[in-house]
Amino acid sequence: MHRPRWSAAFALGFAITLGCLSAAPNEPQRVRATIQERQRREIAPAFRLSNASGKTATLSKFRGRVVLLDFWATECGGCVFEIPSFIEIAAKRTKNLAVVGVSMDLFWEDLKSAEEGWQHVRPFVKTRGVNYPILMGDDKTFKAYKLDALPVTLLLDKKGRIAATYAGVVDKSNIEENIQLLAREL
Repeated sequence: MHRPRWSAAFALGFAITLGCLSAAPNEPQRVRATIQERQRREIAPAFRLSNASGKTATLSKFRGRVVLLDFWATECGGCVFEIPSFIEIAAKRTKNLAVVGVSMDLFWEDLKSAEEGWQHVRPFVKTRGVNYPILMGDDKTFKAYKLDALPVTLLLDKKGRIAATYAGVVDKSNIEENIQLLAREL
């Protein structure tokens, strides 16, 4: 997981702990999540964020589909590690699923503007062949989603409610199973 610079010592200690718990020496531990009961799910905080073209996108645009919402940053090792899994999931192109990445580079790297953030993110996305929409997160989004580490991935149900939360590198088979469960919900 990646934390803001102000807690670098804690992040280093946490990274070392994760490394010790991993199944393989250079692979982070994968996290699993369970789908919450429908009546316990909270509506995901709304947002209006820009994409690489400067156009605004809203979370409500994806209502009616299961949403894999990934909060990440280019300098976050776990974030970079899990992106190929999200590329594979997005490549399936089902009409009931939207994969959306929210780059927190602007906040995490203490950059001055969204354009400065995009200067980091655009080449990263291009070289890795990211095939799903990327939006530039901001301080408001950071606070609304109560992020304190990265990566964080949420699965939203078709009504825009948070059904599962992954704090850390996702277990790909688990998230795919959960996507299928949510896709079958009415």
